[in-house]
Amino acid sequence: MHKLNRLCAGLVIVSSFLGIAFAAAGEDSKLAAGDTCFVSVDNAPVQLGDRVIAKLPKGERITALKVQGAWVGVEVRVGGENQRGWIHKKFLQSEPPSSPAAAPKEEEPDPKPTIPVPSASSAKARPGEWHQWRGPNRENKSLETGLLARWPPGGPKLLWTARGCGAGFASVIVADGLIYTAGDKGQNCMIIALDLDGQLKWETPNGAALPGGTGGSHGTPTFDNGKIYHENCHGDVVCLDAKTGQQNWTVNILRKFGGRNIGWALSESVLVDGDNVICTPGGPDASIVALNKHTGETVWTSKGLSDPAAYASPIVFELDGLRQICTFTARGVVGVNAKTGEFLWRYDRPANGTANCATPIYANGFVFAASAYDRGGGQARITVRGNKASATQTWETRDMMNHHGDMVLVGGYIYGNHGNGWSCLDFKTGKLMYYDNGIGKGSVTYADGMLYCYNEGGGVALVRATPQQHEIVGRFQIPRGGSGPTWAHPVVCGGRLYLRHGDCLFAYDIKSN
Repeated sequence: MHKLNRLCAGLVIVSSFLGIAFAAAGEDSKLAAGDTCFVSVDNAPVQLGDRVIAKLPKGERITALKVQGAWVGVEVRVGGENQRGWIHKKFLQSEPPSSPAAAPKEEEPDPKPTIPVPSASSAKARPGEWHQWRGPNRENKSLETGLLARWPPGGPKLLWTARGCGAGFASVIVADGLIYTAGDKGQNCMIIALDLDGQLKWETPNGAALPGGTGGSHGTPTFDNGKIYHENCHGDVVCLDAKTGQQNWTVNILRKFGGRNIGWALSESVLVDGDNVICTPGGPDASIVALNKHTGETVWTSKGLSDPAAYASPIVFELDGLRQICTFTARGVVGVNAKTGEFLWRYDRPANGTANCATPIYANGFVFAASAYDRGGGQARITVRGNKASATQTWETRDMMNHHGDMVLVGGYIYGNHGNGWSCLDFKTGKLMYYDNGIGKGSVTYADGMLYCYNEGGGVALVRATPQQHEIVGRFQIPRGGSGPTWAHPVVCGGRLYLRHGDCLFAYDIKSN
């Protein structure tokens, strides 16, 4: 008999509250991923297979990561770590329980489905932290709640401006009370750590700056277990101590794996998955590689896959027991075995011949990707059979030509930059729900029911995340932080909106109280 672990902290809500009410709990409810409900009895079990990993108290608010049959996938805090498991719908209700409820009648449980497992770096993130590119699980969705539903004229309050970030388009991450980014300063690409007041704590070089006026550094650092990992534009992957900036190891993945740099230089933000650092040198039988995060030594290379690199960043998901690394190469969207690097599948419809930039989106066995240059994209179903997998297109679209502003999946709809404006697509069918010019071409992130759109000229808009229309409920213009476009993606974390332009990082207060 397995020893039961007790719940050590509250749930980590990884899909923001959408305000969608549903009928009483039970198998006939309309509960869907992203919906929020409450535990109806004390000691409600959260299970992983036949093992109980946590017992939730009555009244605990919980957000569904996935719904499959009578089971709801959730994330809980167990022994100081986040774990994903399943809770039966019979233990849930739409309103907080106000009086003691009788324990429901025990039934023969349905077979428990699988749920995507986050990377090691994202699994340890807490509200108020943003450990990697696109945040928790690389889904581009913040954990924050209690944020402003509208902005005052002129926008939210500017808390501070940090200068000295250097040139580049790297975004920011937030972990253990520090903010990290990267920028070219003089002859070096620098990894930079700031405190939460925007004051410099340390900076450490990661190879040479990018010459020729191509915009400076591109990749965003990744935090994992007290370490910072970063890939510069020349393929130098470095591991630093997160508190001091001291270097632990460095590897040039282009030289080591026979890759060639690409037109606007490497731009990916590396993925930490367990003990592996995942990156894309684009070499022979080494399009994707895994490095040991402690030593930098090679763990595996993608035998059978030799695609050149593109400008996108990898994700990880688990489907039917097979853990997969997925990224967008120069030739298409691909999947490899996360344990061995073995090539599994490819889906080439979203690829153009110039620049594939957007991070793929995964949900419930389907992958979506899109690119610009008059290409668009599409969705593929991933089918797993043992240790093999295949991809079959389910639909394609020309209504999401996404350049480098990325996309986000919220409540079954994809929102993102399309050409010089913004589109919303139904994730299941690809149907165009709306197109709107909005504030023009830019990047996006999501928090607390809202889209945060950041255009190439420094304009910012707050947009309701609904498929009915692109409703802007607040907008403002940032100060200029240098020359060139504002291509660094926005981040919502700790009640703040972080926006970077060149040498400057701006922190805005977006809390509702």
